[in-house]
Amino acid sequence: MFTGIIEEMGIVKRIVPLKEAIDLTVQCHQTRQGMKLGDSVAVDGVCLTVTSLDTDSFTALVSAETLRKTTLGERKVGDRVNLEAPVTLATKLSGHLVQGHVDGTATVERVVPEGESQMWYFRLSSDLARYLVPKGSVAVDGISLTVVDVWKEGFSVAIIPKTLALTTLQFRKVGDRVNIETDIIGKYVYHYMNADKSAGLAS
Repeated sequence: MFTGIIEEMGIVKRIVPLKEAIDLTVQCHQTRQGMKLGDSVAVDGVCLTVTSLDTDSFTALVSAETLRKTTLGERKVGDRVNLEAPVTLATKLSGHLVQGHVDGTATVERVVPEGESQMWYFRLSSDLARYLVPKGSVAVDGISLTVVDVWKEGFSVAIIPKTLALTTLQFRKVGDRVNIETDIIGKYVYHYMNADKSAGLAS
């Protein structure tokens, strides 16, 4: 489990193609501290398992399903990625509950300056948009953000300068894809309210 508060930006150090997956090696410092084999780590919002460690990097296997569902297959050596270690019982929950289970991707549609901040507009499928609510939470490339507005196939968020400076959003441009994880609470509520009662999925 994660919070969507990015610890640092890592650098893609190596990508090794496998039969239907890749081994992804990321160079980092803060996130690497205390990391052990088998630990979870969020890379651009995707929960991965650490398979090997070096002094300044970690390697994780990115499965075929993850490559289909996320943007990790688009990353290249030298690219920056958002990193977050999993929460502990002593961790301050500054963002929201993020599983690292990416639901799909969205496309950057517009970026509009608003004073010191920016309003970002994303396009995504209606299947994902239905889980979003104004003032609710969403994780974009692993970043915990507050939804400003939602429509049938899109949503908007306000990005403050600090968030832009500390995350890979500073490198994104119109037309780029980003990983989206909708709020887990919203998904459960939606499923419960729309479950097939005749199949015994809700009472």
